[in-house]
Amino acid sequence: MNKKVNRVKYTLTPYKENISINEIKAILRRAHEVAARGGRSLLAKMLKGSKDKKVLELKLDSCPYYGFYKDITIEEITSKIDRVIEDGYLRIEYDYRLPLVYFTEAGWEIEQDTYTDELLEKLKEISRTKDFEFIKTLKHKNRKMILLLLDKIQNSVDSGFLPALEYWKSVDYKKVKSRIDGVIKKIGGGGGSNENSF
Repeated sequence: MNKKVNRVKYTLTPYKENISINEIKAILRRAHEVAARGGRSLLAKMLKGSKDKKVLELKLDSCPYYGFYKDITIEEITSKIDRVIEDGYLRIEYDYRLPLVYFTEAGWEIEQDTYTDELLEKLKEISRTKDFEFIKTLKHKNRKMILLLLDKIQNSVDSGFLPALEYWKSVDYKKVKSRIDGVIKKIGGGGGSNENSF
């Protein structure tokens, strides 16, 4: 006979007023770091800027929007997170005993847009500094999000992205390489340079 699982109970107490799109983006951006591995309390601590042991162990103090809500209480932060859950941008699912935070489709759409804007700025900086190490991490990110990022680069029509794109093309999977090559051609790179030039 299976032993009964004693799930950790939770109660949502949503913030009574609507919160701004900037706040929604901040909560979702922080949720990206804990989705499927942490719950509302860990997310609230990150947004508060807590020096909690788990926050520091997971290096969650170096992520965007850490301390975004440093001037309000954990209880108020949690109620704002609950408002985001209530409004359908995040959801709670149990992983055995623990209620963990997950994105809904609507929440992930917003987060992809926010995160790709950050990556856009990062790639612009990488193209200037020629420090390409970070680009290798893009290979393991969500494919739909990567294609959105490449669309944004193409729409920028900014040839300043070419050094990063050329390196990226040399290290990613075939389908992504093909899309990168298309972006290079669109923003003025001709056919691109030799993939082994770096």
